[in-house]
Amino acid sequence: MAMNRRDFLKVSAGSGLLLASDITPASAAPKPLPPEAVGILYDATLCIGCKSCMVNCKKYNSMPGGALYRSGSDDIPYEFRTPERIYDAPADLSDKTLNIIRMYKSGTGLNKDQVENGFSFVKNHCLHCIDPACASVCPVAALHKDPSTGVVSYDTSRCIGCRYCEVACPFGIPRFQWGSATPKIIKCQLCHHRFAEGKYAACCEFCPTGASIFGRVVDLQEEAQRRLTLAPGSSYAYPVQRVDSGYVLSRKVAGYVNRVYGMHEAGGTQYMLMAGVPFDKLGFNPNITDQTYPDLTWAYIKKIPALIGALLVAGAACHLITRRDGAGKKE
Repeated sequence: MAMNRRDFLKVSAGSGLLLASDITPASAAPKPLPPEAVGILYDATLCIGCKSCMVNCKKYNSMPGGALYRSGSDDIPYEFRTPERIYDAPADLSDKTLNIIRMYKSGTGLNKDQVENGFSFVKNHCLHCIDPACASVCPVAALHKDPSTGVVSYDTSRCIGCRYCEVACPFGIPRFQWGSATPKIIKCQLCHHRFAEGKYAACCEFCPTGASIFGRVVDLQEEAQRRLTLAPGSSYAYPVQRVDSGYVLSRKVAGYVNRVYGMHEAGGTQYMLMAGVPFDKLGFNPNITDQTYPDLTWAYIKKIPALIGALLVAGAACHLITRRDGAGKKE
């Protein structure tokens, strides 16, 4: 029996809605922080903007196992902005830059860690969420959280370049390889390829001031809370490289914003930040809540396959109707 145009469109629309209603991923309970999870505490009041972290991040992640390493190539992926290849000055995270130092400046910019007429540096890279939205939406399990260290890493051999993780990440971290014929997603993996050698994140190992320190997340959380109790102007022995290292530098305490960013945001992260300037002025989204994000992101991302299915059905319907009308005219 022939189907008229109206009936066909009804079936097409109904099929699209059916696809949308059937896609309901299982909801998992928020994951607890692994006891031995490792991370980074960044203190903007100690940062001098030397960018040693950026340089060494690129160097050590371009080695075998690193997030920037490509088989058969020892090249460091610098981002030259002029044809003369004079200076590497990335403006944002990219498939070649895993972490970046930015600067907030107000008015004259004379006073460090001050909102008015002041400035502050800030370091951006993957925050390694305790319950990562990126891993929860990856359809091929290319992104995964290590059950011991808590590091959120990815398997390039699995990645299909769907970019779901880009949409899901509340911090806007993963970057797509737009210039590659076989593009993948790139992000900081906390130098986890160095752990077997007894090493740790290069950005912390080569930070000269202790602005970035590495360690167990529980120890970093305690250190951060301790710093919040310090009186501005008092002296404090800040650990350098690692939170448990015996190498410390004594200096005067700057005034801190009464908040450790990443302690609770998006359910908590393993990269935490402290600063003397409010975090919204440092470029962090003030609307990120303490709620974990996997369930929230699925509410939107689960519609994508349904939308594609609906578009395919609608396209097929239009094709059949157009072909039928064309055949009718010829007759």
